[in-house]
Amino acid sequence: MLTIKELTVKNFMSVGNQVQAINFADKSLVLVIGENMDLGGDDAGARNGTGKTTIINALSYVFFGEALTNIRRDNLVNKTNEKGMIVSVKFIKNGVTYTIERGRKPQIFKFYANDIEQNLESNEAQGENRETQAEINKLMGMTHSMFKNIIALNTYTQPFLSTKAAEQREIIEQLLGITLLSQKADLLKEKQKATKQSLTEEKLKIDARVASNEKIQESIESLKIRSTAWASQKDEDIKSFHGAIAELDKVDIVKELDAHKRLSKHNEMQTALRSLEKEKAYHEDSLTKADSTVGKTEKDLEFAEAAKCPTCEQELHDDKHEHLVGKLKTTLTESKEYAEKLTNDLAKIQQDVDAIGDLGNIPDTYYDTMDEAYNHKGSLQDLKRQLEQTEKKEDVYAEQIEEMQNKAIQKVDYEKANGLEDLHRHQEFLYKLLTAKDSFIRTRIIEQNLSYLNQRLAHFLGKVKLPHTVVFQSDLSVQIEELGRELDFDNLSRGERNRLILSLSWAFRDVWESLYQQINLLFIDELIDAGMDISGVESSMAVLKDMSRTQKKNIFLISHKDELVSRVNSVLKVVKENGFTNYANDVDIIV
Repeated sequence: MLTIKELTVKNFMSVGNQVQAINFADKSLVLVIGENMDLGGDDAGARNGTGKTTIINALSYVFFGEALTNIRRDNLVNKTNEKGMIVSVKFIKNGVTYTIERGRKPQIFKFYANDIEQNLESNEAQGENRETQAEINKLMGMTHSMFKNIIALNTYTQPFLSTKAAEQREIIEQLLGITLLSQKADLLKEKQKATKQSLTEEKLKIDARVASNEKIQESIESLKIRSTAWASQKDEDIKSFHGAIAELDKVDIVKELDAHKRLSKHNEMQTALRSLEKEKAYHEDSLTKADSTVGKTEKDLEFAEAAKCPTCEQELHDDKHEHLVGKLKTTLTESKEYAEKLTNDLAKIQQDVDAIGDLGNIPDTYYDTMDEAYNHKGSLQDLKRQLEQTEKKEDVYAEQIEEMQNKAIQKVDYEKANGLEDLHRHQEFLYKLLTAKDSFIRTRIIEQNLSYLNQRLAHFLGKVKLPHTVVFQSDLSVQIEELGRELDFDNLSRGERNRLILSLSWAFRDVWESLYQQINLLFIDELIDAGMDISGVESSMAVLKDMSRTQKKNIFLISHKDELVSRVNSVLKVVKENGFTNYANDVDIIV
C-alpha cells in the first residue's frame, strides 16, 4: 500500500513565501474549489486562477522532477519571489515513512526514509540525482505517464486515446506488466554482461593457470632429467668409492712397507753399483792408457840407451842422449807406478762390486712412495668417509620437484567456468523468453491482464452510462464502437470523451492495483465540469463516492461547480489573495 499523506509547498507557482500544507490522508471525497480575491471573490464568482491545479503540479514535480503539463522547471518558481522554491511530500510504504524534498533556486533534492537521509550519490548539487530518482520511481512503481493516467487526471494533459499509438502501447505495456518484462530483460541483460565478464575472467584465470602449470611441468621434467643424471652420478661415485676401498683392502700394508724398504735398499745398492761400474770403467780406461804409455816409454828408452832418437832413429849427441835417457827413465817409473795404482784401485772396485753382488728383481709395490704407503690408513678412512657422505646425499632436485608438484602447480577447477557457461546460456534463454514478441510469457500476460482491463473498462463505462463499446485488442490497440459502428476518440462529444477518460483511468487503476500496489490518492481536475451533462455528473460522482467509501480512497475533485459541495464529504478552498495562493483553511468538513 502506498499512502500519500502530506504535501507542503513554498514559492511554487502561485504559492508564495508562506508555506502551504495539504493533508491527503484520512479524507474521503474532497471538493477543491477556488476563490480569487484579487478578482472579487465569491461575490464576483471568481473561481479561476486560484492555484487549484498547483496542487497536482506540485505533486508531479516533487515525485518526478517535472510539472504535470509542459511547464519549464524555472517557470515553476514563483514569479514574484523568484527564489526559494521548495516542495515536500510525505508518504508511507510497507510501514516506512518517506519524505522527498525538491526545489530550485537554490536547487535541492533530498530523500529520507524514516527521517534518515538517503545519500545514494555523492553529488546532489544539481538536484537531479538519477540514482535517487530511480529509487523513488521504484517506490512509486510507475512512470510519470502512468501517474498522469491513474493518480492525477487533468483536462490540460493529453488524453490517453489522443496520444500516438506508440505512446498508448508504451503505457499499456507498462500497465499490463509487459514493461516490467522489458525492465527485467534489461536487468537480465546487465546480469548477462556481468556473467559473461565473470566467465571471461574465469577463462583467463584458467588459461593463465594452465599456461603456468605447463611451464612448471616443463621445469619439473627438466628437474627430473637432472635428478636422474644426479642419481646416476651418485651411483657411479658410490661404485667408484667401493672399488677404491676394495682395492686398498687388498693391500698388506706390512708387506707393502717392507717392500718399500727393500726397494729403497735396492735403489740405494743399484745407485752404488752404477757408481762403481762407472768408476771401474774409468779406471780400466786409464789403466789401458797407462799400460800403453809404459810400453811406449820402454821402447823409447831402448832406442835412447842405444843412442838413437826414438823418433827419427838418428844418433844422438852425448848431452841430449843423457838428458833423454834420464827423462824416459823418470817417465817409465812414473807410468809403472800409476799403472800399478790403477790396477790396485780396480781390484778394490771389483771387490766392492763383488760385495754388492746380484741385486735381483726390483721389489713390487702398490704405492709409488713410502709416504703414500704410510698414508694408506688415512686414505682408506678418507675414502670410507667420502662413501658415507655420498650415500647420505639427498636429491635436491627431488625436493624441488615435490615442492612444485604440491604447491606451485595450481588446481584447475572448471566447475565455476562450467557453471557460468550454464548460467549464461540460461540467461540467454530467459532473455529471449522475455523479449520475444511471440513468447508464451508475454502472450499469457497480455491475455490475462488485457481481459481484466476490458472487464473493468466495460464495468465503468456501464456505471457512467456511456453506451459505447471500448475494447483493447490483442495487439494493444483500442477499438471504439457504437451500435456496431467503429469510431475514433475524436468522434465523441466532449462529455462522452470525459466519461471515457474517467472510465479508462479507473480501469487502469484497478489493473494497476491488482498487479502492483494500492494507492490512496486520486485527483480529478475539472473533468466532471467540462461538457458533462447531469446524468454524466451524477453517475461519475456515484462511482467516486463508492470508490472513496468501499476502497478507502482519498479523492480530490477539482471543480468550478458549487453545486457539487453537497455531494462530497469535505471541501478544500483554495484562496488567492494579493497574488498568492494559500490553503490555510485546509479541509472543511461538511458532513
